[in-house]
Amino acid sequence: MAMISILDQATINKIAAGEVIERPASVVKELLENAIDAQSTAVTVEIRDGGCSLIRITDNGCGIPRDQIPTAFLRHATSKIRSADDLSTVASLGFRGEALASIAAVSQVELISKTADSFTGTRYQIEGGIERGTEEVGTPEGTTIIARNLFFNTPVRKKFLKTPMTEGTHVAAVVEKIALSHPDISIRFIQNNQNKLYTSGNSNLKDLIYTVFGREITSNLLQVDAVYEGIYITGYIGKPVIARSNRNYENYFVNGRYVRSNLISKGIEEAYKPFMMQHKYPFTMLHFSIEPETLDVNVHPTKMELRFSDGEYVFKRTVEAVGEALAHRELIPEVVLDETERKREEAARKRREERAPQRPEPFEKQRRNQLEAANSNSRPESRRETSYGSPGQTAHPPVAAAAETAGTLSLTGSVIPDKTKKQDTPVPQLSYAREEVPHWDQEAHKSEKKSHVIPSSSAGSEPPRQMDLFDAKLLDPRSRLKHRLIGQLFDTYWMVEYNDQLYIIDQHAAHEKVLYEKTVRSLKDRQYDSQLVNPPIILTLNPGEALLLDQYMKYFKEIGFEIEPFGGREYTVRAVPANLFSIAKKELLLEMIDGLSEDMSVHNPDIIYEKIASMSCKAAVKGRHTMSALEADRLIDQLLDLDNPYACPHGRPTIISMSRYELEKKFKRIV
Repeated sequence: MAMISILDQATINKIAAGEVIERPASVVKELLENAIDAQSTAVTVEIRDGGCSLIRITDNGCGIPRDQIPTAFLRHATSKIRSADDLSTVASLGFRGEALASIAAVSQVELISKTADSFTGTRYQIEGGIERGTEEVGTPEGTTIIARNLFFNTPVRKKFLKTPMTEGTHVAAVVEKIALSHPDISIRFIQNNQNKLYTSGNSNLKDLIYTVFGREITSNLLQVDAVYEGIYITGYIGKPVIARSNRNYENYFVNGRYVRSNLISKGIEEAYKPFMMQHKYPFTMLHFSIEPETLDVNVHPTKMELRFSDGEYVFKRTVEAVGEALAHRELIPEVVLDETERKREEAARKRREERAPQRPEPFEKQRRNQLEAANSNSRPESRRETSYGSPGQTAHPPVAAAAETAGTLSLTGSVIPDKTKKQDTPVPQLSYAREEVPHWDQEAHKSEKKSHVIPSSSAGSEPPRQMDLFDAKLLDPRSRLKHRLIGQLFDTYWMVEYNDQLYIIDQHAAHEKVLYEKTVRSLKDRQYDSQLVNPPIILTLNPGEALLLDQYMKYFKEIGFEIEPFGGREYTVRAVPANLFSIAKKELLLEMIDGLSEDMSVHNPDIIYEKIASMSCKAAVKGRHTMSALEADRLIDQLLDLDNPYACPHGRPTIISMSRYELEKKFKRIV
């Protein structure tokens, strides 16, 4: 029998380091969190070779007193808590006292620190958990920690590290997450002597999102600001148009701590479900402020996971806060030109402007010729009347400016101030075309050139942009009166003109959403009837399906189903809700029961309502089905009454739009 013995301290430290230090990114996370806990307002993170050869963290925090530095590198030495009771109210990012000890156990560490009341600082060196020396040095207030040659004494761990580029990417991700969790702290990230990130620390989260994620995401954000009992949720979420295929852009922080929580993630995705397609995930940047007493942060050594004392309450508040931000928004995707094509056309337009003015289109030339013929009799009069008052005085600037900007100018008895007389001088009737205006300058000439390129029908057009809350909504009772129904395309899509926008409605997706919300409302309001099925539908269920059916049976009965055991693994369905009678099929019922296994709570009847409502979508009008204009008009009226008319129950858009500007770009009316 093997002897039981106590491990030596060096081995203990290396085992503990294996729990906390997985890769260079783990070192950066622990040291950066310590810098924030030290009340720093500016922190610089520098790495080389992905952090494998060098990690340097410099802050301007409170520093560490000279006599306490050796103690800081002992296991379970911390200034954050004093007893187990403090774990329930811990507000700092670090508290275990394992970070410095674990890092020192597997790397060569150098610490330089100075407090505000000290005249000089201290330089302390420790390698593989063994102290190497202490000396007095001159240094500014704050702390600098340098970790070199990570895993130099544990080659087995070192060989599992990835390439420097990969490890550097993980470090950059950690720095970004911590920077986003503390917009009030200026953080600089340097990789191989190159600046990769710099935040201003001005506490503006939107500016920080722009710095990290760029313009596209920042221009498609919705603000979240929700206060509930014991929880405050603030930040930004992305419109469904910037959805991603993974959860990498789901960012949320609890009391300033970046964490992973299936509960919060599920709440976010639940709120987005009506607005987004399946297997697509949103962009979120949410900060949760929760009472520390209701949290357990002492779950994992890396502090990336936590528990909630009332998880269901947090889940519901998350769904409510995100759902409220998404509700009542005009979330219609707009079809725009490809960015590459846009840049190419813009460059071509500039080249043409530099070479020569564009020739007028045939219809424009014809219009100008007609104007010249109509004004040929008055043209000599006009030429003589181009000066007023004393000889040599040119046309008054307001008249010239008006003439230069108008296509055809006509004045009858206009009053023009004359500086040489005490009273205004009446001017006889004038009529002349744009090209006959004398004394036009170069800028007016350029604008006249452009008028030949851009027809008058495009006046007032604007570049495409994402519709926002303050635009006139398509699906609004006041806007409904201005809709112009154009017709049906491919027996599937209906086109509507409104406010210089072409809206295209998918009749199948729109009708699906109408039926879905109508069914959900009727079920929640208990407005349903049962319809007998003859002969009954026989369902053969496996043990897992039978267990799910038994768990949810009372909800099925409450909404109008009559389901009874039929012996063995079979069940009979003798009645279904009346609105599902025409589509109640064995396959659909089995599909609904199978879908229940994916949900998190057996005590929520809304899950049943959603599954039944999804079944009702099977009765929606299909694509390639001819509808009358009256039916389409009625469908649009029904969309007005929906909570979310912009996406079908599966997340596909019901409406898309194209601006007049985009159409004219495609037809080259705007060059």
